[in-house]
Amino acid sequence: MPNFYHQYYEVSDNVKVVVRCRPLNQREKMTGFKQAVTVDEIRGTITVNKFETAQEPPKTFTFDTVFGPESKQLDVYNLTARPIVDSVLEGYNGTIFAYGQTGTGKTFTMEGVRAVPELRGIIPNSFAHIFGHIAKAEGDTRFLVRVSYLEIYNEEVRDLLGKDQMQRLEVKERPDIGVYIKDLTSYAANNADDMDRIMTVGHKNRSVGATNMNEHSSRSHAIFTVTIEYSEKGLDGNQHVRMGKLHLVDLAVSTGQRLKEATKINLSLSTLGNVISALVDGKSTHVPYRNSKLTRLLQDSLGGNSKTMMCANIGPADYNYDETISTLRYANRAKNIKNKARINEDPKDALLRQFQKEIEDLRKKLEEGEEISGSEGSGSEEMDEGDDEAGEPGEGRRRRKGRKKVSPDKMVEMQAKIEEERKALEAKLDMEEEERNKARAELEKREKDLIKAQQEHQLLLEKLSTLEKKVIVGGVDLLAKAEEQEKLLEESNNELEERRRRAEQLRKELEEKEQERLDIEEKYTSLQEEAQGKTKKLKKVWTMLMAAKSEVSKIILETAGIIAVIKTGLETFKATIGKWSLKCLEAELSRIYSINNHEEKKGACLC
Repeated sequence: MPNFYHQYYEVSDNVKVVVRCRPLNQREKMTGFKQAVTVDEIRGTITVNKFETAQEPPKTFTFDTVFGPESKQLDVYNLTARPIVDSVLEGYNGTIFAYGQTGTGKTFTMEGVRAVPELRGIIPNSFAHIFGHIAKAEGDTRFLVRVSYLEIYNEEVRDLLGKDQMQRLEVKERPDIGVYIKDLTSYAANNADDMDRIMTVGHKNRSVGATNMNEHSSRSHAIFTVTIEYSEKGLDGNQHVRMGKLHLVDLAVSTGQRLKEATKINLSLSTLGNVISALVDGKSTHVPYRNSKLTRLLQDSLGGNSKTMMCANIGPADYNYDETISTLRYANRAKNIKNKARINEDPKDALLRQFQKEIEDLRKKLEEGEEISGSEGSGSEEMDEGDDEAGEPGEGRRRRKGRKKVSPDKMVEMQAKIEEERKALEAKLDMEEEERNKARAELEKREKDLIKAQQEHQLLLEKLSTLEKKVIVGGVDLLAKAEEQEKLLEESNNELEERRRRAEQLRKELEEKEQERLDIEEKYTSLQEEAQGKTKKLKKVWTMLMAAKSEVSKIILETAGIIAVIKTGLETFKATIGKWSLKCLEAELSRIYSINNHEEKKGACLC
């Protein structure tokens, strides 16, 4: 159900930029090319290595979302395109760009493999998403879905759905509706299959050509636009119409193989780059939208009234280094563009209200019936019953010769009455031939008028049916296949939300670990400073220690010399004194001993 309680004010938001890297293809693997691109989906970074120059450091870019080689189509849609389509269903304008070198997977991202539900790209998934949303809306909501498809080839605009493919269309601008394409064909779509068929018709008319990377490379820019109008009662009790436009843009990228094409493609892409630069640079007073048809048509998508997402596709191989860096730089600038999207309520170019009024008028006409010429003849009184009561007698007679509205039921009665009168006329045998012919002519005239009225009634019915088919009633089972795809998208979205929750948890844990690492690095830095100071002191102490050790060594050597001298002296002393010294010592000891004994005896006698 459309959210009429949503913000009516202007929403300012940057262009969302996502990058998708495809896997190495078989040719690149066989040739032996290296994987130069590293994708970190948790941090949202793309790192590109240049193996040729070992001294050149890797280049890292950060984006809103990044997808690695193993990414799934449904995840890409739910994370990137779903928010844009949801906004369009609320009445905003939305734009989805596909940008990148040819052969990097733009077509797979945007279109995918339509026969396999899990491999469908952004475009078919958006179709299923839109009509799945309509099928869930309430019954009093009315929708009108229209599509158009154009290409810009050599700076000329061509209607891919038009009958005359040689006709070149003009880009116009009006104050009330902005930039538009004059005489651009648009078709109403009642279900996702209708949109798919219309796009297939237009796709066959695109200008394509072979390049080294891709045999069917698009040689033109193409814009497929889905306009969704819906009406519902607002808080004031009145019907309000909102109109959202979804622009799906496939940008051609020049490979320099065709001079004229390359010049024109480079002109538009160069102008697009200049527009992006002017929008990002706050000092620029002029944005060169008018320098190319592409930028003029995308004026709202870049810096205007739109919610925009750019999907940049890159190749992983090392030989694509320059193109990959160029694409990433281009996308890196685009993410700084700020748009101001607002809900388009009761826009001047909305057709839903006009269609609803036409439907009401047609129903009223059908209820009132068709006008049939009156006559003086038989049966005319039944058509003009009560005319005399409404006015003067003469006026009633004049009106009987005029026209009167007759209901479908009355037409059936009149047809039966004409048949009865014809049979009665043929049964009258007494009537003159001239009078009979006159009566036959009168019956034929009445029958012709009746047939004409019935044909007009049938035309009105067909017109009403056509208009009613264009206006889709919310809550109607539009197409089981579209609902299945929408269900698959929702299931994938729920699974993705769970994965995102886990990824967010991992991101938080990673941030905590990162913070811990930073804390450790800070501590390590302070410890390093402390260690440096202590190292200086240690070196000084070490020098002193070495000097002390050297001094000790010298002292030890000197002491050893002294000890050696003492030992030599002792040995010499022993050799010189010899036994004589011992005998003298013994004699001295004997003398001392004798004196001591004499003194002891003397002392005993005195006692």
